[in-house]
Amino acid sequence: MATESYGNDAVAVEFVADQEHQDSGEVNHSQDSSHGEIAAGEHGEAEAHHSPPGWLVIPFVALLLMIATGPLFYENFWHHNYPKIAVALALLVVLYYLFVLDNVHGPVHALAEYVQFIALLASLYIASGGILIEIDKKATPMANVSLLMIGALISNLIGTTGASMLLIRPFIRLNKGNIQAYHIIFFIFMVSNVGGSLTPIGDPPLFLGFLKGIPFFWTLEHNWPAWVFALIVLAAAFYFIDRKFGRAGDDSELEETTYTNKFSLIGSRNFGWLFIVICSVFLDPNVIEWVPAIEYDGQKFSFIREIIMLSVAFFSYKFADQRAIKGNEFNFEPIREVAFIFIGIFGTMMPALELVGNFAKSPEGSALITHNTLYWGTGTLSGFLDNAPTYLNFLAAAMASKGASINNIEQVRQFAADGFHDSAFELMAIAIASVFFGAMTYIGNGPNFMVKSIAEQSGIKMPSFFGYIIRFSLPILLPILFIVWLVFFAFA
Repeated sequence: MATESYGNDAVAVEFVADQEHQDSGEVNHSQDSSHGEIAAGEHGEAEAHHSPPGWLVIPFVALLLMIATGPLFYENFWHHNYPKIAVALALLVVLYYLFVLDNVHGPVHALAEYVQFIALLASLYIASGGILIEIDKKATPMANVSLLMIGALISNLIGTTGASMLLIRPFIRLNKGNIQAYHIIFFIFMVSNVGGSLTPIGDPPLFLGFLKGIPFFWTLEHNWPAWVFALIVLAAAFYFIDRKFGRAGDDSELEETTYTNKFSLIGSRNFGWLFIVICSVFLDPNVIEWVPAIEYDGQKFSFIREIIMLSVAFFSYKFADQRAIKGNEFNFEPIREVAFIFIGIFGTMMPALELVGNFAKSPEGSALITHNTLYWGTGTLSGFLDNAPTYLNFLAAAMASKGASINNIEQVRQFAADGFHDSAFELMAIAIASVFFGAMTYIGNGPNFMVKSIAEQSGIKMPSFFGYIIRFSLPILLPILFIVWLVFFAFA
């Protein structure tokens, strides 16, 4: 995800932390046998309560099905009731965790992650809404490709969410009278996902890896060949599709329009607000000791960062240039929709992530770990779950299979530096898959859903959840991801 949340590491590494705690109990046992037996017994009881039953993934599956079918078969009901449905399904899982599993940790971590997620998306969405970019140029296939490639590059500087919110409206206006669903889908492919592969700022999974100890420039050094390859293939596919279908909706009046080929910008001060948001991302108490934090379950949770982001959301809108707000036809419906939908996703996906993580770290799962299974496993789940915790789950499993821990920053650095057999290559497979496959569905990554919502607000008829997959992901994106695998991983 799919999602632009920078705090998902707590859930993803909880199983590794539990194991380390158990190991610690064994050491204490040698010092005080009675105390060790009690600690081991308590830990075993916590383990028993911690694992969710398989059927608890049903609310998550039900939510995905309703997201997919609601706008298609019962649009009016879904539009008026999706907030209640999402919250109700999330509460069902959370209450089961609290009162049946006796597990407070999972819901607390999920809540912290959600707050971090929505604070980032809301601040980027609102701040970028006060920037009006006008491009007085004819919408040719080459002009569209150029804007998509520029967006892919920018996404490494201000994140896929920031680049998406900044450029989706100019992209729609550039293609006014001609805009079709495939324009938006390729924007999601290239700007909202694949583009942000080169820096930890680009996409949430990569930032979480940076916080765990992966060097900042590791992603640039290792990911750029696949990044260039995938973007060139996507750009070529878009160019030929746009040449064939791009003029289907042309008006004769547009043919007579005179273009100045000029670029104009209103609301440039909001770039300052965006800069504050990006800087605040690095105020992580697990990395910078002096940053105030709430400590829970051995983890430090940021709140200063979220206060800064939500303050930016408020002040950037309050002091925005009203010409930009009106020109963008800015409203809060897209972020409202994302906020409620992802309450449901964050609340209901906990059992799915835990079950996958448990298997991946088990002896049976570890035996299956190779760079190929990591690529397809990480990728497949990143398309339907939030890609940040998926990334960390598979990284933890890959490291555990080599006797290393994701909680040890020095071991993470060694893993990235190929200090274990083929470890850097496995990390590359996880990183590329988590970012690229986030484009497979609307919920694979946070910006996807927001771009879809903005497009629909602009009157563009977007494909349904399954329509997106069947018409675009399977015939276009999946073959490209398969080719990426063949070129960079299959025969290595």
